[in-house]
Amino acid sequence: MIDAYLWYTGNPRKILVMFEETGLDYEVHVVNIRTGEQFADDFLAISPNNKVPVIVDRDGPGGAPLSVFESGAILEYLGDKTGQLLPPDGAARYKVIEWLHLVAANLSPALGQAHYFVTEFPEGNEHAAARFRDETARVFRVLEGQLAERDWIAMPEYSIADISAYGRVRGWKNAGVQIDETPRLKDWLQRMEDRPAVKRAHAVIEDMRAQHATPMSEEAHSILYGERQMAGR
Repeated sequence: MIDAYLWYTGNPRKILVMFEETGLDYEVHVVNIRTGEQFADDFLAISPNNKVPVIVDRDGPGGAPLSVFESGAILEYLGDKTGQLLPPDGAARYKVIEWLHLVAANLSPALGQAHYFVTEFPEGNEHAAARFRDETARVFRVLEGQLAERDWIAMPEYSIADISAYGRVRGWKNAGVQIDETPRLKDWLQRMEDRPAVKRAHAVIEDMRAQHATPMSEEAHSILYGERQMAGR
């Protein structure tokens, strides 16, 4: 059994997709990041960066519990644990890992900051909004080129690189970009949405949202983006 500490946002969605694709047994623990639960001492003990997702594998290496934070690291760990969606060795493994890192190092920061400046705090931040929106669009074009002769991002087969990119690409509207400008990426996104495991993960997210939805109040803004966030750790 794996304990999964999640909220109904893009990075936790990736982990739910991985669970559903691989058939792993997992238990969801909701961490309400709009009320500051990510700053609790017991959560910081497994997530020093006060972010979701985090997993605790009760049967980790050698049979001992192991906690893993950062969505890319979690996907890689689960790929190795199950022997699924991540080649065990050779060139194919490194192809998956390089695209996994591209998402973490380029797409996630650009799209996250675009969301912040385009959607959350647009007034007076036009230059920053344009900078991160354009960088998101640029990375979308990189993915578009990669999909020119293949259905999946890292290799001919579906992999954790696709799962990682999916958690971010599906948030294109919040970043102020247009998915129609990258038609192959748009088609890839639809292939992702059509996967049964992705639909099951979506149902888990919607159930979390229905049970734990919290308004984006002034206090929540401070916790997520302002003084509370910076003072939390």
